[in-house]
Amino acid sequence: MDWGGRRVFVTGHTGFKGSWLALWLHRLGADVTGFALPPPTTPSLFEAARIADIVRHVEGDIRDLPALQAAMAEAQPEVVFHLAAQPLVRLSYDEPVETYATNVMGTVHTLEAARRAGSVKAFVCITTDKCYENREWVWPYRESDPMGGYDPYSSSKGAAELVVSAYRRSFFERDGIGLASVRAGNVIGGGDWAADRLIPDLVRAFEAGVAPEIRAPDAVRPWQHVLEALGGYLLIAERLLAGEPGFADAWNFGPADDDARPVSWIVERMRAAWGGDAAAPVAFSGAVPHEAGLLRLDCSKARAMLGWRPALPLGEALGWIVEWHRRTAEGEDARAVTLAQLADYAARSGIGPTPA
Repeated sequence: MDWGGRRVFVTGHTGFKGSWLALWLHRLGADVTGFALPPPTTPSLFEAARIADIVRHVEGDIRDLPALQAAMAEAQPEVVFHLAAQPLVRLSYDEPVETYATNVMGTVHTLEAARRAGSVKAFVCITTDKCYENREWVWPYRESDPMGGYDPYSSSKGAAELVVSAYRRSFFERDGIGLASVRAGNVIGGGDWAADRLIPDLVRAFEAGVAPEIRAPDAVRPWQHVLEALGGYLLIAERLLAGEPGFADAWNFGPADDDARPVSWIVERMRAAWGGDAAAPVAFSGAVPHEAGLLRLDCSKARAMLGWRPALPLGEALGWIVEWHRRTAEGEDARAVTLAQLADYAARSGIGPTPA
């Protein structure tokens, strides 16, 4: 599909994942409007890659329905990608009200603004693999499994999925708007400086020459490079825009089965990729609230219906992260490094293309 000139609205474009998506959409020729709070970290990929120079940047809070409606009405998008969220499990224990307000009512507000804009044809709502009721079993979760969540973050995303389902059946199907939700695994990549995430914590420790503190070395997660998930989102949006039946639904995007690895495996591979000055990890000394110990996704639906498959093995993805941070630390332009990795991924996956 040709994205050239298509009007796209992205919430959360100042975040790590949103910045990668905004850059990819711009590279595809889309006319992108972003609506978000200021970047959540310093430094940030949004500022390092100068995303504000290539999108229509609107600073706002998705909890503010009138402001969001006004921005959406002015942009008149054909496609909406809803990424804005409170994305951290540990922070959700400290800020449960903010987490639910952002992740549940923020989703309601974005859906409401989209259906009232009068221009939207496709809406992709990004939630998480943690939206499932986690039974700590070895079987991967399918899109038809029940929603749930032990912690406020996970349950807020399960609730957001229920909101999406209700809006789809109550409003969007009637109005001819394709609405899909997408559930990705633990997304990793260069330019992520979030707190309480394994890869950013490792990068910070290695750069500072200190030992990284590891909370749950045996926890297994479906790790994947950010471009794997974003490529799936783009494919879903294209099918929704085409009006093809069966795609306005929930979708899992996760790694190959053998790339669902424990934290300890990630730590050792990152140390090896970083080099000899990377310190060995130590056990985390603070309190550790409950987090899921085992989580896998069944992505057979995306493989069968979309032809989507992971294109970047986890070991290589970790190497890309180290390369991104090494090159930018040595003074290379962050946008250029990001675009180079994006082009490499597009060539591997066939998703894109990424015109020069």
